[in-house]
Amino acid sequence: MPTILDQIVATKRQEIAAAKASLAERELRARLKDAPPVRDFFAALSAPGPIKLIAEVKKASPSKGIIRADFNPVEIAQAYAAHGATCISVLTDEQFFLGHLDYLAAIRDTVALPLLRKDFILEAYQLLEARVAGADAVLLIAECLDDCNLRNLHNTALELGLTPLVELYDPENLPRVLQAGATLIGVNNRDLRTFEVDLRHTIRLRAQIPEDCLLVGESGISSHEDVQLLADAGVDAILVGESLMRQPDIGAAVRMLLASVTAQ
Repeated sequence: MPTILDQIVATKRQEIAAAKASLAERELRARLKDAPPVRDFFAALSAPGPIKLIAEVKKASPSKGIIRADFNPVEIAQAYAAHGATCISVLTDEQFFLGHLDYLAAIRDTVALPLLRKDFILEAYQLLEARVAGADAVLLIAECLDDCNLRNLHNTALELGLTPLVELYDPENLPRVLQAGATLIGVNNRDLRTFEVDLRHTIRLRAQIPEDCLLVGESGISSHEDVQLLADAGVDAILVGESLMRQPDIGAAVRMLLASVTAQ
């Protein structure tokens, strides 16, 4: 029986084909010359100080449905930027997360923080889309990509000036991620096949990740205590969306999440 991830990937392949039919890759590549300059996503996360927050602009998810009904992506991103986020993640998947690449482009026009395109990247065409829209980083998910595609997409992202955040859930994928050259590694606490969450999944994998790599804990982070737990375990950054998006005052929620978090 197909998993949720299988369904997302199958739908994404159809979306990519439709996008290519609408705008040829050579035409998309020609637009690179007008793309805004890249901000250094990796440098922002590796700066000295306590654990860094990648705050996510996210309207919905397959497992939870609509997360925030009064959804204004630019205002949300501005609140994140004003209250302590280091970087911003923008969900651009339309079918399952009700996102859009236009949200990222609009946020880029008004917010100075580095931006991550959060999507299910399967082809280089999507990297071009991200760069043209103003992304500074892209998510690559090991569970969606074979060794060759993971390595090629990682290298192509770097060639375009983008920072690849390479995510895994299954521990057996870590050697593949490292062999692809990843230095910014995300551990998803949510199994994308079942959407079950275990916050300590990141902590268990921490010891296996080289010290010269940055580690991002993703999913299931909802309180100051969760953040301090990950910081104490040596996690460099966190990616948080749902728990912030559910709060009436997003800025206050960011401040509360990060309040008095001490460095490792």
